[in-house]
Amino acid sequence: MKYSTKVSDSVHILTMIAINSDERLTSAQIAESIHTNAGCVRQLMSALRKADLIVSVAGHPKPSLSKAASEITLLDVYKAVEGDTPLLHLDTHTNPACGVGVNIQFALQDYFNDVQNAAETSMSGITLQDIINRFYGKVGEI
Repeated sequence: MKYSTKVSDSVHILTMIAINSDERLTSAQIAESIHTNAGCVRQLMSALRKADLIVSVAGHPKPSLSKAASEITLLDVYKAVEGDTPLLHLDTHTNPACGVGVNIQFALQDYFNDVQNAAETSMSGITLQDIINRFYGKVGEI
């Protein structure tokens, strides 16, 4: 089972842009930090640009945040790169001849919705600036 790291990688990108605002920053440099390829970084940056979280111009390695880090929430990033994809997913390929297999999704869906709502509420209260501040705190602990 594969899980998405788009939000984590996107926060990584935004943080690099924020803390290197006066420097040249290519997708290859960002990719090296994330340990991925530049194409993946460009895809994420495209989603962040479409969500109006960054400003960048093809061929000019100087991306910038479109607003203050304190105005960008973790929910903004999640919605930009995951859209309406839920955090938890039901297994819809269960055995239709099994009483549990047929009905477990109905029992779980309301709880999964509650978890999604709680997570989104929590993410809306966490800003990129909070994450950057915590980052600097962690760096200071090393």
